[in-house]
Amino acid sequence: MAAATVENDPTASEGSAAAFSEVHNPIWSESQLRKYPFQTRPIPRLSHTDPRAEMLINNEEPVVLTDTNLVYPALKWDIPYLQDNIGSGDFSVYIAENHKFLYYDEKKMANFENFTPKSRRIDMKFSDFVEKMHKTQEEGGDVRVYLQQTLNDTVGRKVVVDFLGFNWNWINKQQSKRNWGQLTSNLLLIGMEGNVTPAHYDEQQNFFAQIKGYKRCILFPPDQFECLYPFPVHHPCDRQSQVDFENPDYERFPNFKNVVGYETVVGPGDVLFIPMYWWHHIESLLSGGVTITLNFWYKVHYMTKRCANAQEDRKPIERPSEGGHHEKHREDAGGGTGRPTRGWSFTEYDDPGPI
Repeated sequence: MAAATVENDPTASEGSAAAFSEVHNPIWSESQLRKYPFQTRPIPRLSHTDPRAEMLINNEEPVVLTDTNLVYPALKWDIPYLQDNIGSGDFSVYIAENHKFLYYDEKKMANFENFTPKSRRIDMKFSDFVEKMHKTQEEGGDVRVYLQQTLNDTVGRKVVVDFLGFNWNWINKQQSKRNWGQLTSNLLLIGMEGNVTPAHYDEQQNFFAQIKGYKRCILFPPDQFECLYPFPVHHPCDRQSQVDFENPDYERFPNFKNVVGYETVVGPGDVLFIPMYWWHHIESLLSGGVTITLNFWYKVHYMTKRCANAQEDRKPIERPSEGGHHEKHREDAGGGTGRPTRGWSFTEYDDPGPI
């Protein structure tokens, strides 16, 4: 069991990608990774048939699965393909003043009158998003855009066919044998190169499927809760870390010196298992082009002892805050080869949180 446990990996690095250089892909380089002042260890990359992968998921520890073919039909998705086939519905697009997309819950903004988000959410057609993204790239300023939209029944026929061709046999088995709840959403994320989603945790299990481009994912186990200083429970940025990884304030957040991350870079076809309550920081590689990702979220009705111990330490103490944003759309989705757990239907569901 120890061999399959990420905490037992002896390799560590500080502020670099050296920890997982053995799986380094020549398509990307360390110069495309932002530098952070903490140690990291590699997240295992395994075949989905490897028994160690099964043990890691059962232990609720992260693992990159390299050959599930979960979203194989979507690997052809790029901006032109989606522009022709995604449909005429509205898409939630976030516009931030810099590369950091710190989430906020719009419903909690009334609790903090002085809270000012540093980004805003607008609805637009996909073609308008593409135009906005290209214009933003051409202007070359600090402003960034990020599309984050649950797949729903407004998408075009070809995208529906692709979706139904996902490897539902495999992912449905992951759900059923662990007694997880139903699939709650499939969130499509399309981001500009260099976009960063700061560290936060979610309350659902997530299979994070990379479709286009490369993303660096840094995870932290629940028992590092005290090192990451979440915003107060009732704050709009609840479940987000207050620490600026690029410029940490050790006077305000002294325990951050003790944090240790587990990291990987995922590319097209990779599926990263992000266990619920594991903190995760996600970034599209610098100079790496547009990234496309699809999340598979599953609700569960239990909490591991490790997560429960971390949550017990949480206090709703008021702390200085910084703005951000938070998508509020989440809907049920299902479908696919073998029998989907929910079918191709879409109804409102509790918000599992950002990614």
